[in-house]
Amino acid sequence: MSLAQTRRDQLFPTLCAVQIAVAQHFATAPPQRFEPGETLYALGERHAPVFIVTSGEVTVTRGHAMGEDQLIAVLPIGGITGEVSQLGGRSALAEARAGVAGCEALRFDTAHLRALIIGSAEIGEIIMRAFLLRRTMLIAEGAGTLLAGRPGEPTLVRLQGFLTRNGHPYSLLDVADGGDGQALVERFGVHDDELPIVLCPNGSLLKHPTNVDLAACLGMTPELDPDRIFDVAVVGAGPAGLATAVYAASEGLSVLVLDTRSFGGQAGASARIENYLGFPTGISGHALAARAFTQAQKFGAEIAIPVNVTALECGGDERQPGDLFTLRLENGMGMQARSVVVASGARYRRIDIENLSLFEGAGVSYWASPVEAKLCEGEEIALVGGGNSAGQAVAFMAPRVKHLHLVVRSDSLDASMSRYLIERIAALPNVTLHTRTEVTALQGDVTSGLTGATFRHRDTGAEWTGPLRHLFLFVGADPNAAWLESCNVDVDANGFICTGQIASGPIWSAAARAPLALETSVPGVFAIGDVRAGSTKRVAAAVGEGAQVVAALHQVLAASPARLPESTA
Repeated sequence: MSLAQTRRDQLFPTLCAVQIAVAQHFATAPPQRFEPGETLYALGERHAPVFIVTSGEVTVTRGHAMGEDQLIAVLPIGGITGEVSQLGGRSALAEARAGVAGCEALRFDTAHLRALIIGSAEIGEIIMRAFLLRRTMLIAEGAGTLLAGRPGEPTLVRLQGFLTRNGHPYSLLDVADGGDGQALVERFGVHDDELPIVLCPNGSLLKHPTNVDLAACLGMTPELDPDRIFDVAVVGAGPAGLATAVYAASEGLSVLVLDTRSFGGQAGASARIENYLGFPTGISGHALAARAFTQAQKFGAEIAIPVNVTALECGGDERQPGDLFTLRLENGMGMQARSVVVASGARYRRIDIENLSLFEGAGVSYWASPVEAKLCEGEEIALVGGGNSAGQAVAFMAPRVKHLHLVVRSDSLDASMSRYLIERIAALPNVTLHTRTEVTALQGDVTSGLTGATFRHRDTGAEWTGPLRHLFLFVGADPNAAWLESCNVDVDANGFICTGQIASGPIWSAAARAPLALETSVPGVFAIGDVRAGSTKRVAAAVGEGAQVVAALHQVLAASPARLPESTA
């Protein structure tokens, strides 16, 4: 049975008269009258309000790029429109119209909606649960966006991964099966070298798009205001960055979160985390991150994805307390903040193989999501790595593949992997552990992708080559801190950011205080999570640092009122 059948009362709750009266105190305006068929908000509309029906009915539909709109629900008195997109001012994934007899409804713009959710715990819980379930339903049904291409083609896999990791619904069409995919290609006259294509719900067609182009077409990225000054800018939307956003925003700070790829960071790609406090049955990294992403928006944090920060401008040695920071974006825009939290995590480490880049996205992957699992069904694969992320990936992939070769350079998994994962892997009949082994070469070409790999035993030097179409690399990560060079933030010998007592710099020598525990060599710039030197590389530890840094932010912001740039007029 579908989600709409099993949890309909939670998907489409109906507020009682008393709850409607409470909600009206938070509404943007008194009940508004809509004539029969009149639009309350349109598909793709940015900053679309949420409505609570006070008389009549509202019909909610979702667009489909290949045909007629599809009915989601008919909402009676007390019904609530909207879903997660409307918490953050993103494009609406559905359309709401007045029923056959018209309707009256209370309007809630984004600010008033957040006020209602926070001001009334009872109603807020009802709305948040409904919003989360509605997004889950839309993802399951593949609402709206169409991807068309050849399964396994690198660009198509990238687009699938981008939408999946950002929790955005889509449907996939195979252009080679003679069905809707081929019909779509013929309808728009698309050539082979223009594949894959994306048909957005608004009818726009994208050919071989970048992630940024796709996000813009779908209205996923909020409209940023370069003149707005935030209390704190967080770079990175992994567990550490999202924790900072949740706690800082809930305590009244204005928060901007920027990430170049998706929410969740590397943890968001974990198939299952079983030792995270409070989840005895385990939870996927994506599900955990998606909840935090929604929670941060509930409290008013502005989250912009995909947005690449290329530099932090902090004024150099002449910087004064209260001076603003500027985060320079890839498009040239500068965002201003009174403080900065660096939560940019780490980049997936690449092994030293001459032609590795040729196969990245064409057989070589750095994470194991449902997208990759689908491509590997029934095949023989190899996975390199001995940490917990590797172990989680093995446990996730093994039931889906013919055989999995786990390759590690060390003597065993004991020193690098949690015991529960080691025991689980040992119980998998189709997993072979190759210790003291490394990958030395890859075979294949641009057209066919990865076709084989060569392995070498580190002690004996024995080599063997076998057919292989999928190789997963979980060999650690390097700190993602190069964008901070313009600000002269101190890093250790391995590139991780120094904080607290080990942070130093010319500014601190003249400062009236010492750096706080998570503060860098630049006052007002903090580092948390995997990018920080000495941090514990665990999700729970990252979340803890994200919460801890908020107290320091309050201390710094209170002591240094913002010094606005002098007018040049």
